[in-house]
This record gives sequence, C-alpha cells and structure tokens, in this order.
Amino acid sequence: MSRTTVFRTALVAGAAATALLLSGCVAGENQPAEAVAEGDSLEGQALNVDFATYNPLSLIIKDQGWLEDEGLEVTWVQSAGSNKANEALRAGAIDVGSTAGSAALLARANGSPIKTIDIYSQPEWSAIVAGPGSEIDEVADLKGKTVAATKGTDPYFFLLQTLEAEGLTPDDITVENLQHADGWAALQNGAVDAWAGLDPIMAGAEESGATLIYRNVDFNSYGFLNATESFLEEKPALAQLVIDAYERARAWAAENPEETAAILAEVAGLDESIASKVILERSNLDVDPVPGDAQVALLEKIGPVFVELGDVASQDQVDDALETLIDDSYVTQADPERFAK
Repeated sequence: MSRTTVFRTALVAGAAATALLLSGCVAGENQPAEAVAEGDSLEGQALNVDFATYNPLSLIIKDQGWLEDEGLEVTWVQSAGSNKANEALRAGAIDVGSTAGSAALLARANGSPIKTIDIYSQPEWSAIVAGPGSEIDEVADLKGKTVAATKGTDPYFFLLQTLEAEGLTPDDITVENLQHADGWAALQNGAVDAWAGLDPIMAGAEESGATLIYRNVDFNSYGFLNATESFLEEKPALAQLVIDAYERARAWAAENPEETAAILAEVAGLDESIASKVILERSNLDVDPVPGDAQVALLEKIGPVFVELGDVASQDQVDDALETLIDDSYVTQADPERFAK
C-alpha cells in the first residue's frame, strides 16, 4: 500500500456532543446506528468514497486499507476541491465526500440531498497568496487586480470575508474561477495577480517563494464529511463503518504524525517538510468530530452572503439547510476500536 465571506466570523470553541434539533430525518437517526448495523453483512458491498489532499483522514483510511479489509468493494474518487466533491455527491458518483462547511451549506441550500455526518478537521487551510516577487503586500493592493479562486469552496468565501474586513468589495477585483491547482499555476505564470489558496498546494507555493499576504483562521470553516441521504437511508451499517474508520484514522494520525505527513506528501507530490507543516501547523485533526453548535454558529454568519451574492435564491433556503444539514447519529456512536487490530 502507498504512503502515502463577506462577514467577519468567529469560531465558537468546542462542539456539542449531544443530539441536536438540527438533525434531519434519515434512517438510523432515532435509534443507535450500531443496532441498525447489527446482523448486516458488509461482505461484497460496494462503497464509493472520496479522498482529498485537504482531508488527511481520508488519505490514512485509503492507505491503511481498513475498508477493504472488511470485504467491501471500495471505489476511491479523488476530490480536487469542495466543489468537485459536491458535484460527485449530487451526481451519485460517490456516497461520502469531503468538503468545507461553507460548501456543504451552499450545496444543501441549493437542493443537494446531503447530510453532514462527521467533522474531520478544524483547519487553517486558506489564505490570500501573492506570487514570488509580487508588489502586492496587503489586501488593499488587490483593488483593480485579478484574483484566482475556486467558487463554491472555502478559499472563495475566505476571499469574500477578507475583502469585507479590509474595506473592499467583490466589485473591486476580478475573480478568475479556477480549480485550486490551476489557480496556483495561473499565479506562477502571471495570468492572475493573487490567489485564494488552499493547502497543501498553498504550503508548496510558500516553499516556491509565494507570500501569504492575509491569514485569518476564523475565516476558515470546518472540514465536513458528507453523505447522500439515499446512502444513509439504504446502507446505514455501511455509513457507520465509514465513520468508525474516520475516528480510527483520527486516533492513528495523533499517534503517527510523521507517517501521516509522509502519506500526504506522496499523494500530493510534496516534500515531506511541506506536508509536515500542513499536518502539524494547519490541519487540527484533534477536533470534536460531532457536528453541532460550533459549526452552525459559523455557517449562520456565512449563509447570508450566499443570498447577497445570488448563490442561493433566498434566506429561507439557507435557514432550511441549516436545520436539515446535520445528522450526528453515526459519529456519536463511533467505534474506532473496530479497526484497532
């Protein structure tokens, strides 16, 4: 196996571990997920799940082969960004996918039938990046400039929040909608003046001489693990298995930080020193995995921005999404020891 936003927000410390009124109605929600799983055979069942360099826990699970060891037929699909994960979830190409919290809310508000079932990280994974030798030193210098950003992802919403915080508006810049890696490439070749970056690509850019001209951890939303409603309704035992694997991966990462960085380095094509910076300084995998009050408080700040910018038609859609997005029934009963063999 290989080794591998226009309003200022504030993160609320800690997450609720009890059941929330925000949970939607899916199979298994009102009964223990383990009881749903009891007696079900997983041998030979198919699972389509994503992996992403911005979600180190997914890389560990893939590398360790835990799901395959349970007899599953696993198809791993790489997500290049939250927008791509959301596209795959909506199309039914994957059952479980990794996004930023902002992207999950946006998708749910626009009708994507997904539920957030786990929090995989509380990262500082985005910043505003200027290229090597750039004369852009601060956010004010972006006025009249072109900035690369992947719309529908956390770096895009980070950019919007940054502009507001520094007295600019989206009309003061031109946004070039590029996937994350393409944004860095465009910055390198001079096609754009700045980039709303995402780790681990951003950490590699720093090593190549790029500068992070604006950082603010409070503008980064959490890492959300999402599943389609149909998957949760039809295969609750399989959903529980995925969550059990995620919680085992969280413990494994804490026990093996250097190996976690090595896995990221190989998958992302990074030097291990860069991968170590991402894992040790910016990922924060040691976070309460139960989605709840902390995440909702953050998303309540971001939601009105979707409406203001026309990304969601009405605030009612945002409010409904906030009320129905979270299902904590699986992670509150996670059994990571299932994979501790």
